[in-house]
Amino acid sequence: MELRHLRYFVAVAEEGGFVRAARRLHVAQPALSRQIRDLERDVGVELIDRDPRSSRLTPAGEAVLHESKAILDEVGRAIERAQGARRGLAGRCSVCWGRLPNWNGMLAGMVTATRRE
Repeated sequence: MELRHLRYFVAVAEEGGFVRAARRLHVAQPALSRQIRDLERDVGVELIDRDPRSSRLTPAGEAVLHESKAILDEVGRAIERAQGARRGLAGRCSVCWGRLPNWNGMLAGMVTATRRE
């Protein structure tokens, strides 16, 4: 199973069909159908009831939809955390407190500036 399978499945569920989901994803409808069949094969159950006019999630599909959205949301958060770490927005900052003149005022200014950043 790949993340692409989950993104495609969520799109089909949200759009209510393969044609609209294919447009949204900018993929060919037959390719989208194949990807969903691959996902169903990997999961071992049918996720979508298909007929010529509509597509509906099966009870298993409803269960997988909720989890798929949660997985995709978590992946998005992981990417944001990685990008933030690259910009220096993650990690540990240790601060020492001392008895030098004006040290406390300087430290307070640094903490305020760091919070603002």
